Amino acid sequence: MNPSWLQTASVVCAVILAAVAIFQLMLYAGMPYGEYGWGGRHAGVLPHRLRRWSLLSAFLLLAMGFVYLLHAGTVAIDSSFAWTSVLCWVITAFLGLNMLGNLASRSPKEKRAMTPLSGAAFILGLLISAYGAS
Repeated sequence: MNPSWLQTASVVCAVILAAVAIFQLMLYAGMPYGEYGWGGRHAGVLPHRLRRWSLLSAFLLLAMGFVYLLHAGTVAIDSSFAWTSVLCWVITAFLGLNMLGNLASRSPKEKRAMTPLSGAAFILGLLISAYGAS
């Protein structure tokens, strides 16, 4: 059994990733928040190409949160999850790069809104990857 703090970290991380997934779905649906994502280069509604990427991103973000929940033992499925260890580190590396990208964004709105979220997910991902069950 994993410590409760690790399971709490996985839930918080999954909630952050789900919130960003919801935001990506809003972008996909044509909500005018383009300056908060994808480099902030598009004020208002994103072009169709980026809207399709937002849809894919939403599903990937939800999958990432689920992997963290599995790795921390918060969600149990009857199977071997040794693969979650490697996958968690890959996801965490991606989140670290994402955080740096958000920090370097030319869009002040994206920088202020997304950097803290991606930074928190990255730090939680580091903890989950290092101390997880697998």
